[in-house]
Amino acid sequence: MFRRRYFVFTISVIFILNACGGGASDSRTTEATGTPAVTRAAFGAEQSSLAPTPGSIYAIEVVKTLTPSVVQIVTERMAMGTINQPGPRMGVGTGVILDLQGNILTNNHVIAGAERITVTLNHGESFLAQVIGGDATSDTAVIRIEATGLQPAKLGRSSELQVGEEVIGIGHALGLPGGPTVSKGVVSALGRSIAIGPQITMVDLIQTDAAINPGNSGGPLANSRAEVIGINTAIIEGSRGIGFAINIDDAKVVIAELMERGYVNRGFLGISPVTLPRALANQTGAPVTEGVLIVQVTPGSAADNAGLQEEDIIVRLNNVPIRNTGELSRFLIAHSPGETVTAVFFRGSEEKSARITLEERPR
Repeated sequence: MFRRRYFVFTISVIFILNACGGGASDSRTTEATGTPAVTRAAFGAEQSSLAPTPGSIYAIEVVKTLTPSVVQIVTERMAMGTINQPGPRMGVGTGVILDLQGNILTNNHVIAGAERITVTLNHGESFLAQVIGGDATSDTAVIRIEATGLQPAKLGRSSELQVGEEVIGIGHALGLPGGPTVSKGVVSALGRSIAIGPQITMVDLIQTDAAINPGNSGGPLANSRAEVIGINTAIIEGSRGIGFAINIDDAKVVIAELMERGYVNRGFLGISPVTLPRALANQTGAPVTEGVLIVQVTPGSAADNAGLQEEDIIVRLNNVPIRNTGELSRFLIAHSPGETVTAVFFRGSEEKSARITLEERPR
């Protein structure tokens, strides 16, 4: 009963989210017949009557504090036009200033494949940017400009977020002239996972009821203390009030890797993971309520070669507790391809273990 019910639920969700096309800097959407598509961008939202958190300031002050740290990113690439002639294609996204050295955080899909990247600061001055590094798995990238007088954003802790907490999004929605668009919403859910490709599942995302538009991609999602707690990245097209942001705690880990080596050298298991839903924990037969449920195993992958199967629940890797997909992601970032790790998992009520040699993610 558990197998059939969960399988149907998972496939319906993954199918809807998988309608997303590849990450493009113009935040275009690839349609799938009869299904909504995931569009990567950033977002705004409806007003909320929730009480402010301690130390919070009014939304107007949040915007005044954070807007100088938000930049517009315009990309150019060559593409075939309607008459099969090559021509430039423009894309618009958003970024967040990280430091005085000119490092800027944005989405990987904003800058992927770009031949020219122009960053415009809040006061209107523009600079050419170079790519420091990008990571498709987390949809995170760092670019850099040579500029002075920058105002870095303050990064908060997404681990302290609560469902229902007010958030503010700032970004260059639709590339509209006159500066960034500001919007307001709440944290609708935490720890969401969405599949954006056959081998890529984005995990531990912040869900918000904010409305997301192309051009907002890479922009900040801030709390009421003007701290960046997320980077806006995706919506489900056709939905109302379902948007997603990369949580800033995971982004910090990726940023450090990108700034050190230009890429993230994470290990690859070859599974589609989801955080074990509490509502289904009792139906698994396993004596655990936390862990990572394997939805799918890629044939020939490290997990497949080690004997892991769909519906196994991973609870530890090298004696490190794995209670959710966020912890799994952080573990894999810290362990490189070629390393052998010990996985402890449940198959039904039986606890099992396996040695897994991590691989490189297929390109």
